[in-house]
Amino acid sequence: MTAIAATDQPYAEVIGDPISHSKSPLIHRFWLEKLGIPADYRATQVKPDDLPAFIARRRADPNWRGCNVTIPHKVAMLDLVDDPGGVRDSIGAMNTVVRGEGGGLFGTNTDAAGFYGPIADLDLAGQPVAIVGAGGAARAVLFALSRMNVGKVTVLNRSPLKAAALLGRFGLKGEALPLSARLPEAKLLVNTSALGMTGQPPLDLDLLPLPPEAVVYDIVYAPLHTPLLDAAEARGLETIDGLEMLVGQAAAAFELFFGAPAPREHDGELRERLLA
Repeated sequence: MTAIAATDQPYAEVIGDPISHSKSPLIHRFWLEKLGIPADYRATQVKPDDLPAFIARRRADPNWRGCNVTIPHKVAMLDLVDDPGGVRDSIGAMNTVVRGEGGGLFGTNTDAAGFYGPIADLDLAGQPVAIVGAGGAARAVLFALSRMNVGKVTVLNRSPLKAAALLGRFGLKGEALPLSARLPEAKLLVNTSALGMTGQPPLDLDLLPLPPEAVVYDIVYAPLHTPLLDAAEARGLETIDGLEMLVGQAAAAFELFFGAPAPREHDGELRERLLA
């Protein structure tokens, strides 16, 4: 686990394993700079076995404002911090931990809002949707979809049993299939897995079953142009890259950490920096 020197400056961070690919420090530091807030935001690698001890150390540090949580800690975090918003019983995964006014730590989830933002204008009522993956990010995506009146939802995952359980949890009608299964017809395809991420195996899907009006949404952002999005663009399909969800969920977390809304009027400049 990466050690961080003590500081008198307020700070937040993103934790995960791996974490070197994270663009969250660039995003939060960009907003801190724009707002002139004297604080910092970092990336810290935390191994699964070290998570409880890490939280205990940060709980004792009054300058720590909280953390964003990524693979593989989003479910494990439920057992380590307070859950006033009932995240355990709704999404079932935490991607943000915040120090409250009394010094206690509570968890929430900003992934669902971050995912929903880019597709808010997409009419998915009664439309079929396909999801790849059944981890913490998939929980947030399925939670959002359960409130959009979508049609049949197909989840492709290494463990179809785990995927089927998530469909039931969120009251969605559909089916769970192995990753090797043929992709069904869908208006929206979302990759919530780490497949295609730098250092991970590629996501090998035949997009032929998707109709011309389908939208392909890949939450992976390192690399930004994943083979999945390249294949979708080659077919002329509309695509949404991982930066859209990343920035959206980060904005919600930023206000919780630092007490000020993220200056989203600078999104164009921020995206240029993220792509540089």
